[in-house]
Amino acid sequence: MTDPIADMLTRIRNAVQAKRPRVDIPASRLKVEIARILESEGYIQGYTVVDEVPEGGRTPQKVVRIFLKYGPRGERVITGIERVSRPGRRVYFGHDAVPPVLAGLGISILTTSRGLMTGRQATRAGVGGEVLCNVW
Repeated sequence: MTDPIADMLTRIRNAVQAKRPRVDIPASRLKVEIARILESEGYIQGYTVVDEVPEGGRTPQKVVRIFLKYGPRGERVITGIERVSRPGRRVYFGHDAVPPVLAGLGISILTTSRGLMTGRQATRAGVGGEVLCNVW
């Protein structure tokens, strides 16, 4: 797999479309930070990092288990999620040029010199960085 972040976003997008209560994603520090931001912004209920033993009795592998969030009548909280910067085309913005997502209704997740943060947090902190994805 060449782009594990795109794989994570696709798994979340597919699980939300299928109205699944949770989705499991192979773990990395970057994916855990993305899940932390999605939880703090209210797009998911929560997440946990779990040791899962695959079939065949191989060594345990860490998995990020994301619990998805839906409205009172089953409406989706995450209506769209897209990868912006990818391995073939990196997208960077300065602190003063981070564009709003869906006129301020969504968030962009940036990786900066101070760690992962939303576009609003990066603008307030005065740092720019690579835009990983947009969520609305």
